[in-house]
Amino acid sequence: MKRDIISVRDLESDLDQILSMALDLKSGKLKKENALKGKTLAMIFEKPSTRTRVSFEVGMAQLGGHALYLSPRDLQIGRGETIADTAKVLSRYVDAIMYRAFSHEMMIELARNATVPVINGLDDLEHPCQIVADLLTVKEKKGKLKGIKMAYVGDGNNVCNSLLLGAAIVGMDFVAACPDGYKPNEKIVADAISIAKRNKCISMVISDPHDAVKNADVVYTDVWTSMGQEKEAEEREKVFAPYQINSKLLANAKDDCIVMHCLPAHRGHEITDEVIDGDQSVVFDQAENRLHAQQAILLRVIR
Repeated sequence: MKRDIISVRDLESDLDQILSMALDLKSGKLKKENALKGKTLAMIFEKPSTRTRVSFEVGMAQLGGHALYLSPRDLQIGRGETIADTAKVLSRYVDAIMYRAFSHEMMIELARNATVPVINGLDDLEHPCQIVADLLTVKEKKGKLKGIKMAYVGDGNNVCNSLLLGAAIVGMDFVAACPDGYKPNEKIVADAISIAKRNKCISMVISDPHDAVKNADVVYTDVWTSMGQEKEAEEREKVFAPYQINSKLLANAKDDCIVMHCLPAHRGHEITDEVIDGDQSVVFDQAENRLHAQQAILLRVIR
């Protein structure tokens, strides 16, 4: 039976094992060579991405497989072919499909019609692959996940949604500070709170960034304006100005806290140069870990 990774919930049963595998791949304890020899990954990109494309493409190459980059201009979906038909056709050629989409509904439709595994490389609801890399980074830097407090400050977007779920699954305390009107998905919040209760940790969404960051081990932010929201940029900058990660806000966190950002960063907006380039920043280690996380996911779903 094929396995899709559409939501972080799809990783709930073996997220710890995937993180351990990613660490072993990174350290060289688990050998990569020819692990996916003869396998092909189709990568559909409706939205461009530096980290998602490079990590999957390089990841497949290091595992002995092949990655095929496909933009809407390369596919007939750009000329009206349905995503369902595209899924059925690609399934005859490749061993898995990574889809970076504007719409979660389109992601679901692709997965429903594909007979090979589908990996969500980002849609408007979730970004599960990013969160595997994020949790990997926290585990690497802090030595554990349980008992760690992560504070997310900014837009309640797809990354925030997936962090809520991921933190709850691994037993990490998570507090998101988002302004009214920009809170994360209500159903995902409810799911995260339910999972967190089961795993004896905290999952909550508040409005005050200073309260969220208080005594945090990890402070995380993302862009205020995502792709497709450019017309809202001016209004968003006004709303999110108090949510900037700067040295003043960071002073509320633990002295040894780490700072994370999934990139690309809009320096001077959601995060200052002083912080992102400072000693507490692990942003570029986090970016590197996309490669190792992606490889662990690929090895888990491709047979």
